[in-house]
Amino acid sequence: MFAPPQIIATEVFAEVPASLHRHTSTGWTETNRAGVATKSFLEGPSFDREGNLYVVDIPHGRIFRISPFGKFDVVAEYDGEPNGLKIHRDGRIFVADYKNGLMRLDPATGAVTPMLERRRSERFKGLNDLFFGANGDLYFTDQGETGLHDPTGRVYRLTPEGRLDCLVGTVPSPNGLVMDRDEKALFVAATRGNCVWRLPNPWEANSAKVGVFVQLSGGPGGPDGLALDDAGNLAVAHFGLGCVWVFTPHGEPLYRVNSCRGRLTTNIAYGGPDRRTMFITESDSGCVLRAEMPVPGKLMYSHQS
Repeated sequence: MFAPPQIIATEVFAEVPASLHRHTSTGWTETNRAGVATKSFLEGPSFDREGNLYVVDIPHGRIFRISPFGKFDVVAEYDGEPNGLKIHRDGRIFVADYKNGLMRLDPATGAVTPMLERRRSERFKGLNDLFFGANGDLYFTDQGETGLHDPTGRVYRLTPEGRLDCLVGTVPSPNGLVMDRDEKALFVAATRGNCVWRLPNPWEANSAKVGVFVQLSGGPGGPDGLALDDAGNLAVAHFGLGCVWVFTPHGEPLYRVNSCRGRLTTNIAYGGPDRRTMFITESDSGCVLRAEMPVPGKLMYSHQS
């Protein structure tokens, strides 16, 4: 029987200022927010080498850069729905855009340009998140409107040479993803199934022996963004429940990091001088929360030299 997870509190690190609030509905909010005008909806946190935190604003096609002191700047605003963002170790910024596919951001000019808009002649369902392996392989999820009624969400791998493989195409709403510490397995949040899948041997073209790593319960949403720490513990943002769960490499609940603002905890990035600070996007309030963690986050591919 599992011991109860340790409760860890959060505080607000930064909040979208009123000057950047939007008071209009968009195509995204019509579908995902019942048409309610949404001031912002934050996702995709990722740190650059200078300690700036990049986040995306899905409904309004914006990409923000937050300074180490919590100041927001608009890096880009374009006709898109950016959902996930990761920074390559060479400084390039990649965006999983629900509307347009895989995009690239030039932080100096704010230009957002297509990198991969479709597979062969087929458009993607709607990209959600992405992750770099140490060898440069880019993994990303194609979520669309999939769920238990239509478990056809896909997970792709794009090699540095340009080969695109569909690893699995039967996921009910694939969302956040991250590799385990030894990169021998890929964790994928299956939001509508309220669980996290484990794909062994992700370097193979087609996955086999795919299983459930953890099954969650509660909340109207499900697991969203994922991150890993140095001990191999898996952090899972639970959208709708207002927390981040941290599980041991064996799937045992270790910590529950509670939101101090809203319940729409969407994604996670570790940062700070020693990477012991967990940063969490809370999309309902337009806040980035932070919590001090006992174990530092695993060094991201984007930070390696």
